[in-house]
Amino acid sequence: MNFDESEHITMIRETLRRFVEAEMPRELARKWDKENHFPRDVYNKLAALGIMGLTVDEEYGGSGRDIPATMIVIEELAKRSLAVAVPYIMCACYAGMNIAECASVEQKRTLLPKIATGELMFAYGWTEPDIGADLASVKTTAVREGDELVINGAKRFCSGAGIADYIYALVRTGPATERYKNLSIVLIPPTAPGVSIVGLECMGMKGAATTDVSFMDVRVPAANVIGGEEGWNRGWDFIVGSGLDVEKLEVAALALGIATAAVDDAWEYAQERRQFNKPICANQSIRHQLADMKTSLHACRLMMMHAAWLAQEERPCRVETSMTKLYVCDTGKKIAQDAQTIFGAYGYSKEFDVERYVRDSLLMPIIGGSSAIQRNNIVNWMALPKG
Repeated sequence: MNFDESEHITMIRETLRRFVEAEMPRELARKWDKENHFPRDVYNKLAALGIMGLTVDEEYGGSGRDIPATMIVIEELAKRSLAVAVPYIMCACYAGMNIAECASVEQKRTLLPKIATGELMFAYGWTEPDIGADLASVKTTAVREGDELVINGAKRFCSGAGIADYIYALVRTGPATERYKNLSIVLIPPTAPGVSIVGLECMGMKGAATTDVSFMDVRVPAANVIGGEEGWNRGWDFIVGSGLDVEKLEVAALALGIATAAVDDAWEYAQERRQFNKPICANQSIRHQLADMKTSLHACRLMMMHAAWLAQEERPCRVETSMTKLYVCDTGKKIAQDAQTIFGAYGYSKEFDVERYVRDSLLMPIIGGSSAIQRNNIVNWMALPKG
C-alpha cells in the first residue's frame, strides 16, 4: 500500500478546503449549530462541485466509486460543521452507495443521476423505540395491497428525516418468526400522508436534526421496495452487504474530521494563550498532551486510509472497518476532550469551537453501531470461542 496521497485526492482535499473557508466560515458554522439549521444554499453550492458523484458510476452521471475520496470529503467538511457533512453523507452514501449496490436496474436509472447532482438525500429509518442494534426485530410493517404498500410503525433517531427526500426504511414484510427472511427496505417520502416527524432535542450533530418518525397507514408504490420485486423480503441481505462496512467508515471520517479540527485549534491556542509571561505551550504538560493528541490522530488517519483502501479494492474488510470505527471514534472523542482541557475555562464557552467539537464527538462512538457492538463484531468475526 502506497501511503502517498494521490494527485486526485490532493486536488479534492484542496478544493474542499477552499470551499469551506469561502462558504462555511466559523461564524456561520456556530450559527447553524445554535439554530439547528441546515444551510441548503451551501449544500447546493457543494453539490455543484460534482463531489456527490464520487459514489456513482459514470454511466449514471457520477465520477465512479471512490471510497477514499468520499471519506476525504466527509473529513474536510466535518472539520468545520456537521450541518453540511452529514447531509453530504445522506446524499453520497446513504443514497448513492445503497442505490448503487442494492437497487433494481430501473431504480438505478431513475435515482442515481439525481443523486450524482445532489438532488436526493436519504435518511436512515432503521432503529425504533424498542430496537437498537437488533435490527432484525423491527416492528414497523409493510403490507401489500395491489400495487401499493401500507406502512405502519415508528422509527427513532431518524437523523435528517426533515430534510431528506426519502426515508430508507427497514420494515417487516412477513411473520416475525423468520426474523432475517421477512424484512424489506422501502423508500418512504417524508411528505407522504400519514408520516409524522417530531424533532428530538439532542446535544450535538446540529443541522441534520434527529427526529422520531411515525407511519400511520402510509401508502407508497410497491415499486419503492429497494431491489424491486426481487428485493421483497431481502432487506437483511442488503443491510449486511459491503455498504455496511463503508457506513462504519463514514462515521469514522466524521470523527476524524472533528478530532483534526480540535487538534489544530488546540495547537494554535497553546501558542497564543499566555500565562506567567509565557505561552502555555512552553509548559511540559501541555507539550506532552499535544504530542499524544498528534500521535493518536496520526494512528486514526492510518487506520482510515487502510480500511478505505480495502473497501475500495472490494477486499474482505468487515473486521478492519469495525476496528477503524471503534478506534477512531473512541480516540476522536478523547482528543476533543483533551483539546477542551487545553482551552481551560474557554473550552466550556460556545465562543470557541472546541465546545462544539466535544458535543459532536460524543455521538460518534454511538451512531453507526456502538463501540460495544464493534467489539462484539471484531471478536466474533475473528472466531474467538465463547467457551
